[in-house]
Amino acid sequence: MTTKIRPIIYIVSDSIGETAESVARAAASQFNSGGVDIHRVPYVHDALEIREIVQEASALPCIIAYTLVVPELKEALEQEAGKYNVPTVDVLTPMLEALTWVEGQKPKMEPGLVRRTDEEYFRKVEAVEFAVKYDDGKDPRGIVRADLVVLGVSRTSKTPLCMYLAHKGIRAANVPLVPEVAPPDEIFKLQSHRVIGLTIRPQQLNEIRRERLKSLGLTSNADYASMGRILKELEYAEGIMRKAGCSVIDVTNKAVEETASRVLEIYYRGERHVR
Repeated sequence: MTTKIRPIIYIVSDSIGETAESVARAAASQFNSGGVDIHRVPYVHDALEIREIVQEASALPCIIAYTLVVPELKEALEQEAGKYNVPTVDVLTPMLEALTWVEGQKPKMEPGLVRRTDEEYFRKVEAVEFAVKYDDGKDPRGIVRADLVVLGVSRTSKTPLCMYLAHKGIRAANVPLVPEVAPPDEIFKLQSHRVIGLTIRPQQLNEIRRERLKSLGLTSNADYASMGRILKELEYAEGIMRKAGCSVIDVTNKAVEETASRVLEIYYRGERHVR
């Protein structure tokens, strides 16, 4: 018996994409299986990203539902989808057109206005989405959009820190520092208070990495956990942080909350200064 492939709905938004996802799930519930896979892509701000999304989606049995209020982005999405014969659903435009007729005026066409009804709550949601999307240096374009960028070698708690900051409403991206990979140039163009470096004592990092390898079922004497490799990485990271001119926090034996408190102090002090 052939297993039917579950349909995929790509949600593309210039905000967090909750509106389109709610509509997609409501529509899917009207079918017997009700089973669809949702792939939400929030904070889409340029045509290049749209091309990448559509190319990825074109290889799958899917549709693209979107909430894009910027006309240029809508046009780019429709054009790219047309090239690959990917069906699209414009969630907002029919309602906007109806309201335009009733109100007798044009909409503002600004992304994310609905969130202002509960700005604090939705800022946290947006920050969490942001931290997930720009975790571990996945997309350097997030660096210039972030409130904060966290630098550090592997296993210095960059991701937990960013998620904690997100629940404080701070959009944080993190970038792993590896000697073999040059860091994005964008980090050297940011104001110093928007970049935070994390360091740790070599012995503790050695212990953390050995435990990490064990949890993965790997031998604990791999180069990743060797003291020579760790010292090399920490020395390299120190040089990058010095070049970026950022504050550096030693996370040795520190809880995430303690580190975050220091990070927020640096960030807000810098914000007050630039204002």
